[in-house]
Amino acid sequence: MTDSHVTRRTLLRYGAYGAGAAALAGTAASWDRLTGADIPGRDDGSLVVATLGPAYGPEAIRTLTEGFKKVHPDIKLRINAVQATDWSDFFAKILTQIAAGTAPDLVYVATEGVQLFAQRLGVALDKWVKRDAAELREYFADVHPSLVESMMYEGSLYQLPVEFNAADMYLNDQVLKRAAAGFPAADWTRDDFTELLRDMKKSSGSQFTPYFWTNRLWGGVVPWLFANGTNLLAESKAPGGAWLWDGFYPSAERQGRGGGFRWTTPQATDARVEESYDYLASLIQEDLCTRPEGGNGQNLIGVFSTGRVGVTPAGGFWAGGLHLAGMEPGSFDVQYFPRWRTQRMQFGAAGYALLRTSKMQDEAWEFIKFAARRDTLMRLFETNQTTPARRSMLTADRYREIGPRHWQVFYDTLDKFPDTGPIPAPPQVAEVEQVLLKHTGTALSSRRSVGPALRRMQRDLEKAMERDV
Repeated sequence: MTDSHVTRRTLLRYGAYGAGAAALAGTAASWDRLTGADIPGRDDGSLVVATLGPAYGPEAIRTLTEGFKKVHPDIKLRINAVQATDWSDFFAKILTQIAAGTAPDLVYVATEGVQLFAQRLGVALDKWVKRDAAELREYFADVHPSLVESMMYEGSLYQLPVEFNAADMYLNDQVLKRAAAGFPAADWTRDDFTELLRDMKKSSGSQFTPYFWTNRLWGGVVPWLFANGTNLLAESKAPGGAWLWDGFYPSAERQGRGGGFRWTTPQATDARVEESYDYLASLIQEDLCTRPEGGNGQNLIGVFSTGRVGVTPAGGFWAGGLHLAGMEPGSFDVQYFPRWRTQRMQFGAAGYALLRTSKMQDEAWEFIKFAARRDTLMRLFETNQTTPARRSMLTADRYREIGPRHWQVFYDTLDKFPDTGPIPAPPQVAEVEQVLLKHTGTALSSRRSVGPALRRMQRDLEKAMERDV
C-alpha cells in the first residue's frame, strides 16, 4: 500500500470497528425488494470484490489482483475500491449497487456487519470449508478460534477472518517519564490505571489530557463493560458449530465454543453497567479525561504523538499509524486493558462476505481462500496498519522498525485471555449503536446523570432489539 493510503487507512481503522452501520441495515431491510428484480450479468464476467476505498490503495489492489491471477488465471477479478468517508457511507454505496443490479460478489465486512449480512445478504461457507478441509487446516491452526467464532452465525461460518484489532492500551513513553511512572504490569488493575492518570495529570500542563477515548461501539465504553464482567446486551452462544471445531481445533481450544454469538436482552440498567459508567464519569469529574467525542478519532494520532494525551485504547493498527506520524520505536508502548472484576477484552475483526446475488459463488470462495493465505497477507499488511488474523505473522522482525516493545500484546490478548470476545453486534447493530452513542454522551455529563440516562438507554435498546431488521 502507498503511504498516502496507509495513513488514511490507519485513521479510518481507528473507527472501523465502531463505525455506524445504519446504511447496512438499510441494505438488509431492502433484501426482499432487491432480490425480486432480475440481477443482470456483469459486462466482462469478472468476479467483483467491493472494498472500502481508502483502505485499499493501488498497491493493495495490485497485490490482490496479480497474486490471484497467478493462482487462478481462469478467473477474471475486479476489485472495486469504493471511495467512501467511512463504513456507513461505504455500505450505502453497496446498497446502491445492489439496487442498480450491479451488486459485487464479495464485500469486505467488519464485525458490526457480520450477523446482519449473515441473516439477510450472505451465503454460509460451510459446504466449501468441509470440502476443502485438508487445504484449510493450516489456516485454522494459525488463527485463534475466537476470531473464527465471531464470524459464525447460528451454527454456520460466513467469513474467514483476515484481520482483527483488540482494544489494548497505548501509553506515551514521554508522558510516563514526565510522571516518573514505570510501565504498567500485565495484570495492572483499574485502580492502578486511575493512579497513573493522576500522576500524569500532576506532572503535565493544562493542555494535557491523561486519558482520551472516543464514543463508539469499538473501544468506547464497551471495554470497560467487559472488564467489569458485563455487556450492553445479554450474551450467549448459539448451538452448533461442532462440524468446524471438531474438524479443525484440538479439544482444549474448542472447549466452550458454539455456533456464534447471540446478543439479546438489553441490560443497560444492570448494576455493573451503571458502575462502569459511574467510574468513567468520575474520571471526567476529576479532569483525568474529557467527555468522549464521537467519530473515529482522526485527530488522536497527532495529540498522542506530541504528548498531549498520555493513554488511549487502540489496536495493532496504531503501531503503523504512530510510526507514520513520526513516533520512533521506544517512544510509545502497549499493554493489555486493565483488569477490573475480569480482564476480558474486546475485539473487532473483518473478512470477505459472499452475497447471495452472486452468480460466481465457487469462484468467490476461491478468492476468500486466497485472501486468507499467509503469503497474501504478508504482502498486504506490510506496514502494520492492522493486526493480522494469522498468529504466525506477528514476529519481532515485523515490529523491530516501528515498535512497540510489547508487540506480543496484540495476539496475546487472544491467546492469554481466551474469553476475550467481539463487540456486541446483533443484526440490529445499527440502532443499538445509535442508542449507545446518544445516551453515553448524556450519561457522562455528570455522575448524577448516569442512572437516568441508562434507564432511557434501556428503553430505547428494548425498542431497537424488538425490531426486525
